[in-house]
Amino acid sequence: MKIWYNRINESRRTMIEVDATEVWIGRDSSNTVVLPSPLVSRRHAVVRLLEDGRLQLENLGLNSCLVGEEEVLGGQTVVFTPGTKVRIWPFTLTFEAEKAVTVSRQELEAHLRSLIADLELRIHRKLLERLDLYEFENRRTNDPQSILLLENNIEDICRDLRVFEPENEPVLEEITGLVLRDYLVNSLIMESGSQSFYEMTGLSANEFDIPATLVPEREAELAGILNFIRERLRLSECRDTTEQVQRIEEHFSEAFQLVRPHLHSELRKYLILRTLKKDLKDTIFGFGPLQDLLRADSITEIMVVGKDQIYVERNGVIEKSGRRFISDKVTEAIIERIVAQVGRRIDKSQPLVDARLPDGSRVNAIIPPLAVKGPCLTIRKFPLQRMTMDDLIELGSITKAAATFLRAAVIDRKNILVSGGTGAGKTTLLNVLSSFIPFKERIITIEDTVELRLHQEHVVTLEAKPPNVEGQGAYTIRDLVRNALRMRPDRIIVGECRGPEALDMIQAMNTGHDGSLTTLHANTAREVIERLEVLILMAADLPIYSIHRQIASAIDLIVHISRLPGGRRVITEITEVVGVDPETKNVIMHDIFNFRNGQSLEPTGYLPTFIDSLVEKDLLDLNFLYGEGYQSVQAAPGGTGPQHEAVGEDRRVRV
Repeated sequence: MKIWYNRINESRRTMIEVDATEVWIGRDSSNTVVLPSPLVSRRHAVVRLLEDGRLQLENLGLNSCLVGEEEVLGGQTVVFTPGTKVRIWPFTLTFEAEKAVTVSRQELEAHLRSLIADLELRIHRKLLERLDLYEFENRRTNDPQSILLLENNIEDICRDLRVFEPENEPVLEEITGLVLRDYLVNSLIMESGSQSFYEMTGLSANEFDIPATLVPEREAELAGILNFIRERLRLSECRDTTEQVQRIEEHFSEAFQLVRPHLHSELRKYLILRTLKKDLKDTIFGFGPLQDLLRADSITEIMVVGKDQIYVERNGVIEKSGRRFISDKVTEAIIERIVAQVGRRIDKSQPLVDARLPDGSRVNAIIPPLAVKGPCLTIRKFPLQRMTMDDLIELGSITKAAATFLRAAVIDRKNILVSGGTGAGKTTLLNVLSSFIPFKERIITIEDTVELRLHQEHVVTLEAKPPNVEGQGAYTIRDLVRNALRMRPDRIIVGECRGPEALDMIQAMNTGHDGSLTTLHANTAREVIERLEVLILMAADLPIYSIHRQIASAIDLIVHISRLPGGRRVITEITEVVGVDPETKNVIMHDIFNFRNGQSLEPTGYLPTFIDSLVEKDLLDLNFLYGEGYQSVQAAPGGTGPQHEAVGEDRRVRV
């Protein structure tokens, strides 16, 4: 085994060769690899050669180390392949083994995408020498000849680079499978009928996906292969595009083995050229490697860390996309293009932008000097299809009983605050709850960037405005909340309280605007009170007791949503804010539902103080709400409400 190592930021590397299957690393001279630094432990790590050719690193030190992109803490182990960079600060190590290594499908895909990106970078450099690409971008929408000229030049450059020579056939065959899968996914997304993405870019679907240098014979062959794969994967049985894309990602390799013999060299060449043309057109005219990610329904968030580090969130799990920009300059240029679509600019004088794309997706971009390591971009995609409460029940995010209770509370005009962490699904839940508001009521929504999509007709949508270049003309959430009180609202929905506007929202709930909704960042339902204290104190210097009284009289329910380690989002608490304890001056809160046994949301047995109102209005059936175990609930004598028994401040069902 050969081991290469060097200090970070030093180009000179040291190489040692060992025959042992165990390599000890540390600063003591007794180690196989000696890293002389006080930041390295005496015995920092041991690397073992496994039977399948892979390597296993066990971190024995106190400080963590980095294997590839994975952080390994003290006492942890990780398996990796030879060639993966291992960083034990301030050193970088690379292990080279003689035995062939079993490569996973994900690793192979990442390698193939890296090869494609490197090829596209070389082609792009050649195009810059041949053509004025800036002029191409300016006249893209009304000059088809420019597109044809661009594609012909791409073919010429591939010929000059000898891309399709016989010695490259094995690699080209593997790349064909990857680009064929991408093409199938893109076709499904195009067929879904959504035009918002193309409206955002200013191009039609044809300009993006259909080459100007079209060959009908090859297109017919390609269509036949795609139809076979669709039938083989039974995509027609899927509910929606998202499920189709998931099935392709999981089972495409099985179908590809059947069509591989029918992909002759001319068809492979045509398909790869088709992909190169599309990717380079995306870079020149569109959003580069983000183009397909923006259109994929299964992806909810896109995070650009660097030109070769693009992460996505899919099904609540963050993973590396395998896509990459061809250079840092292209990364920054595409970020500028994205924010320009919404009339904003980003440069060194204004290096931070928070904006909303025409399709509703939220964009946050930050570039140097604020982003030290280079431009960063975060896009929270707006779902094409609005989720309903039935969808949340089906996903296991909430039980049917809890959903029925929340529906009744919204209709009965209870003030509800949704809490949770970043990306937990607060806005999605707020959207779902707002669907229960009766259509006849006047609703005013207030947001930093518009994300709420209400189906009611009588809705006024307000959005905060950042300051202009001179630092003037800003309108904050607080300004809009104050103005909304003069607009005769029945209900006010604030997308998120994150500053002094919390005081105005609480006051609005206390001044006749029952049934209002908002969200707040917090770790638990009980920590909502502490967070509100801080936000209200940002607006006014009030005694804590007065703040507690305002909160208790304004908010009826707190619904807390969390994201579990596996990425699943669930509602973990539904809590009533009862009042203020006269002795401790603290806000009294009781859980109506909470998440128990790490499995589901269950009723605690506590009945909220407004339960009589819900039952009398036929909004709730207690037998249904609390299930078979609580069916002995009896109506109170002389009335239709349930019989209660007070236990201190608690209210539980008498059985």
